[in-house]
Amino acid sequence: MRILHTSDWHVGKVLKGRNRFEEHTRVLAQVIEIARAEKPDLVIVAGDLYDTAAPTADATRLVTRALSALRQTGARVVAIGGNHDNGQALDALRPWADAAGIELRGSVRDNLNDLLIEGMTEGGERWRVVALPFLSQRFAVRAAEMYELTEAEAHQTYADLMARLLAKLSEPFAEPGVVNLVTAHLTMVGASAGGGEREAHTIMGYAVPATVFPPNAHYVALGHLHRAQRVIAPCPTRYSGSPLAIDFGEEENVCSVAIVDVSVDKAAQVRDVPVTSALTLRTVRGTLEQLATVNLPDAWLRVLVREAPRPGLREDVQEMLPNALEVRIDPDMLPERSGARSAERAGRSPRELFGDYLDSRGNAEDGVRELFDALYDEVSSTQ
Repeated sequence: MRILHTSDWHVGKVLKGRNRFEEHTRVLAQVIEIARAEKPDLVIVAGDLYDTAAPTADATRLVTRALSALRQTGARVVAIGGNHDNGQALDALRPWADAAGIELRGSVRDNLNDLLIEGMTEGGERWRVVALPFLSQRFAVRAAEMYELTEAEAHQTYADLMARLLAKLSEPFAEPGVVNLVTAHLTMVGASAGGGEREAHTIMGYAVPATVFPPNAHYVALGHLHRAQRVIAPCPTRYSGSPLAIDFGEEENVCSVAIVDVSVDKAAQVRDVPVTSALTLRTVRGTLEQLATVNLPDAWLRVLVREAPRPGLREDVQEMLPNALEVRIDPDMLPERSGARSAERAGRSPRELFGDYLDSRGNAEDGVRELFDALYDEVSSTQ
């Protein structure tokens, strides 16, 4: 059978104030075209369909239409909730999803059998997939236990619970003659972060060892980390990565979806199909004179300016480079900061602290201190 594995769409993502809805529309259209060309039996979307737990109407419309279009290619579609998704809101869409022939699992419910999905390809090959949405440590480990456990004990408890949960869900894998699959949204020990994930949910407290997955699984389709990668595990395990770079930390990632060919008696063969519809993300640095030579009209830019800070510098750069979403002074231009501050904050006036800040940034622009003094006096007089 053939599987198209994708994840971490993050529809609704705003990058440095710039809405990327048109890019997401193009990216998902390309994913659908890949599905039409590759003719998978099953499409797995391994979480983070949305970038926020409260998606806009446009974002919801785009995601539901994309899932419907993938189903219309003839493939079965299984989608799970990620840490950015509102699991209960996804579950509320179950009546629509069921009517559309889409297997949508937003959160872990009391009925664990609901997380085991079975099917058969047109060629008569049976498959089953354990569909495990994101399960937070706070939900998995009771609050009372969290207070009683050390940090290391809480991490281990979470990993043990995930291992037991996956072992229970995968008990039917003992039946021969079926392609056994797992999809989950989590962090694995030893995997590489893509650069734009939410730090709170990728720290080691949420990481689980590869041993949580059943060795008799034919393929494990993971979501959560945005870099496409294979993970060493007892069974073939892979992150598909995000089909577009979510933030500037991901500018080196190769955006793609994974096409997996697997059968009961054939090891999973995986190849990545690039997704190129979104603008690339690039970091450029230099003086204003050097930046004037930059020609990257098809990229969003993070600009590190090698100039002394001054009012209006950002505007000058953005006039020169309209696609510059982030403009900062190059860190190499800033004075080195020692671990100990040159002066204590306690007992110092706001004027003195602001003066120290300007000095630390090398800002000697005339009038800045005077403007701060005037604003401070105005605010102070109204209190």
